[in-house]
Amino acid sequence: MRFIKIILFVVLTVNIIFAQDKAEYQKKFIWDKEKDILTGDFSKIKRPQLKDFKTQAFHFEPIRQDTAGTCWAFSTTSFFESEIYRLHSKKIKLSEIYTVYWEYIEKARRFVKEKGDSKFAQGSEANAVLERIKQYGCVPQEVYTGLINGLKKHNHDSLYDEMDDYLQFIEKNNYWDEKIVLNNLKQILNKYIGKPPANFDYQGKSYTPVSFRDEVCQLNMDDYVDFMSTLKTPFYTTGEFEVEDNWWHSDVYHNIPLDVFYKAIRNAIKNGYSLETGGDVSEPGRNRWEDIAIIVPWDLAQKDINQYSRELRIYNKTTDDDHGIHLVGYAKKGGRDWFLIKDSGSSAHYGEYKGYFFFRDDYIKLKILTFMVHKDAVKDILKKFD
Repeated sequence: MRFIKIILFVVLTVNIIFAQDKAEYQKKFIWDKEKDILTGDFSKIKRPQLKDFKTQAFHFEPIRQDTAGTCWAFSTTSFFESEIYRLHSKKIKLSEIYTVYWEYIEKARRFVKEKGDSKFAQGSEANAVLERIKQYGCVPQEVYTGLINGLKKHNHDSLYDEMDDYLQFIEKNNYWDEKIVLNNLKQILNKYIGKPPANFDYQGKSYTPVSFRDEVCQLNMDDYVDFMSTLKTPFYTTGEFEVEDNWWHSDVYHNIPLDVFYKAIRNAIKNGYSLETGGDVSEPGRNRWEDIAIIVPWDLAQKDINQYSRELRIYNKTTDDDHGIHLVGYAKKGGRDWFLIKDSGSSAHYGEYKGYFFFRDDYIKLKILTFMVHKDAVKDILKKFD
C-alpha cells in the first residue's frame, strides 16, 4: 500500500509539472481589444481561495486607479490605512489623489531646479507618499476625491499631457521661475482634479491636513523603512533604488540578501504587519484571469531562482519596477507560501476575486524588487546596518 501511494504521488507530481510546463498563445480581451497572450496551463496548480487567507491585515475593499499611472499612491495609501488600524484601531479611508496632487508639484519643483534634467511622469515610489504626508499631511477620501465635474472614474491622461506640454515649453524657452511655474501647474491640476482643501471638517471637528495626520491618523512617518535586494549595492548598506520612477534618486533603501528579503516579507505578514511592495507584473506567470502569479517552468526552473537569476533579470530589464501593490495576507497551500495582494490596477479585475491577486513564493523571490514596512517588523535586520 505504501508503495502504491508513492507511485501515485510521483504520477500526480509529474502531471502537475507537465501541466505547468506548457506554454501557448490564447486570445484574450484586454481593454476590450482581443490580443494573443502567451500563457500556460494553471489548472493543476494547488492554489488558495480568498477564504484560505486566514492571516490578513485590515484593509479596505480594493478600488481601481482606472486610467491613472498612480499605483504607487493607491498601494501606499492602502498600506498606511492598514497601519492606522493596526496601531490605533481606526478605520480611516484616505485620499490617494491628495498625495498625487502634491507629488506633481514636487516633481515640477525639481524639474525647474534641475533645468529640465529631472523625470516628470505619472509614476513614483512608495516613499514618495511618505515624504508628501510628512510635508503636506493627509486628508480623508470624503473631503478630496480628485473627481470633479461629475466624473466617476480617474483619467489623468489629459491632465498629464497638459502639464508635460507646459513644462516642455518652460524648458524650451528657459523660463525657470519656480514660483510662476508652480502656480501655473496648480491651475492645471485644479482644472482636472480640483483644489485640495487647506481646512476641512471631519466628524464634527475642523482640521488642516497636517493636524489631521497628527491628531487623527497619528502616523509617525519616521517609523517606516524601505528594502531592496540587489548585487549592485553592498548588503547591509543603504543605497539608491535605480529605476526611473525614483525620480528624486532616493538612496534610503536598505539592501539585504534575497533569503533575508523574502523571510522579512513572510515574517512581517505572519506577525500582523502588511507591506507595500513594488516589482514586475508583466510576466506570463501572472495570470489576470486566474488571479495568481507564479514563475512558470518554461521561464525558470524552481531550483534556479536565486540571487543571481534575480539580478540577471534586473540587469537586462526583464524584471522592471512597473507596479506598486499592497501585500495584505498569507496562506499555506500545496506546501507553498502564498501571499494575498491588494491591487488597484485594471488587471486585478479580470478574474474571480476583483482587486486581488495570489502571489506564490517563487514570484515574490524573483519579481518583487522593494518593500516598505514598519520598522518594528524588521528590528533584527535593522541592527545589522551601521
